[in-house]
Amino acid sequence: QVQVVESGGGLVQAGGSLRLSCAASGRTFSNYAMGWFRQAPGKEREFVAAINWIGLDKSYADSVKGRFAISRDNAKNTVYLQMNSLKPDDTAAYYCAADRAPWTRLTNGHTLTNTYDYWGQGTQVTVSS
Repeated sequence: QVQVVESGGGLVQAGGSLRLSCAASGRTFSNYAMGWFRQAPGKEREFVAAINWIGLDKSYADSVKGRFAISRDNAKNTVYLQMNSLKPDDTAAYYCAADRAPWTRLTNGHTLTNTYDYWGQGTQVTVSS
């Protein structure tokens, strides 16, 4: 079993930056691909970014490419989402998720919520205009 806990959300003005963190429990964290998703009120949960188990392969939603960066520190069991040039449309609850299949390469499946086995409770990001 893996538990993930997000932190770092908050209120920021448009154009500002935030860094989200996702702390995961368990000795096998370093084996898992990790993803970030977000969900705005009244909308479905959508893919934001994913990173493979070793951190060398990354993917991003088109809407955040060039503005967001995902990274991980396996020694700290933590995944990060650096968010720059934030826009009001980025306002959402942000969720971290773990894919428990070990040592997988990233595929299109990692943009889908049902690929992931463990989810955090989310952290709210609000971007004011």
